[in-house]
Amino acid sequence: MSFPQLDGEHRGEEILAVFDTAFGELLAADPAAFRVKFRKMAASAFAFYRGTAGLFYHDLTESDQFGAKRGGPYLDERTSRVWIHGDLHAENFGTYMDANGRLIFNVNDFDEAYVGPFTWDLKRLAASIALIGYAKALSDEQISELVTIYAVAYRERIHALATGAKSDEVPPFTLDTAQGPLLDALRDARSLTRFGLLDSMTEIRDFERRFASGGGSVELDAATRYKVLAAFDGYLETLPDSSLARPDSYRVKDVVGRRGIGIGSAGLPSYNILLEGHSDALENDVVIYIKQAQTPAVSRHITDREIRGYFQHEGHRTVISQRALQAHADPWLGWTELDGAGQLVAEVSPYAVDLDWGDIDDPEEIAQVVADLGRATATMHSAADDQSGESLVPFSTERAIDAAIAADEEGFSPLLVDFAHTYGARARADHQTFVDLFRNGRIPGL
Repeated sequence: MSFPQLDGEHRGEEILAVFDTAFGELLAADPAAFRVKFRKMAASAFAFYRGTAGLFYHDLTESDQFGAKRGGPYLDERTSRVWIHGDLHAENFGTYMDANGRLIFNVNDFDEAYVGPFTWDLKRLAASIALIGYAKALSDEQISELVTIYAVAYRERIHALATGAKSDEVPPFTLDTAQGPLLDALRDARSLTRFGLLDSMTEIRDFERRFASGGGSVELDAATRYKVLAAFDGYLETLPDSSLARPDSYRVKDVVGRRGIGIGSAGLPSYNILLEGHSDALENDVVIYIKQAQTPAVSRHITDREIRGYFQHEGHRTVISQRALQAHADPWLGWTELDGAGQLVAEVSPYAVDLDWGDIDDPEEIAQVVADLGRATATMHSAADDQSGESLVPFSTERAIDAAIAADEEGFSPLLVDFAHTYGARARADHQTFVDLFRNGRIPGL
């Protein structure tokens, strides 16, 4: 499998065209945020890959070198139509505290989630393994082994879930079950406190907690504050009844604006709201954010009208997808509208720790982590089906995927290995092309 060889000029124009589709309007509205985003993307091939899901799906669906543009091995009517993460790479994993108060290590960041072919998640993750392996100077053979380990772990976990394994045989990654860097992340999360988060963002004034000035906070004018609070009222209507047990929890104490400048949120307006929380104690206050949801890159390559028509707007799509893919999701998770745009609402969690690849260098340890990511991916795919409470995927995804892989067991791992090497090389070359475009002032709008 290989992509067509494109000269730098041709590929550069292709990259710019995809960027215009993905970022054009936001870039025009906030060029400064995108200068920051693009400088972060310029730092490494992996950072570039993280920020270019739109380019990935363009290549995946438009390149004749990839086989059938909309089909391919292991894809049928059902496995082409499951809930997927949409931006599954090796750094989109971390910790969260679920609705039952348990610290869990699993997939995170569902901004790109949608319904599509399950193999698209696996291929995006496999290519990210190749990029990480290359950056750590692993050989092609070692990278092939890592991708194979990921594929085998995914396949084994899917099969276990499809054949009715008991929950204690496929437990989530918790403080009791995780090992290695996953356990380290969970322990780091456990050492964090809500008070520490609040101390970094707020202060006590006149016996009440308020947001502190500076640190990226933007004071709102009266009209904007009114609109944000109206959007907050709409958000409350999207929460499950179990989240509304104590009405005082949602008493608003303060509101500030923020501006997203991360790789994934450049140019997107957002707001933080300080709430009373589950008790009158000041250390139990809660910070939630309202962020404009974006169009997922994968949705531009899915033509199913039923899928498109299922969601009210992108905020609704993000929340419904996360609730489907993530067991016991954040109880503060909801959606609303602001200025006609769909918004995602969730807690600024004090217990979120991302998987840090910086110190994971030993090949055996890398292999252990990659296997765990395969199991986590399988668990995520199996959660979002006829048992999720949503009608969009009305069948058992784990059984459908298990049956599809069983039809060609021997080809499954090699498919991902081949793709990982091929697209990893493409992403490294694209990164250099992008850096040259950026530093020479060839990205329109900047």
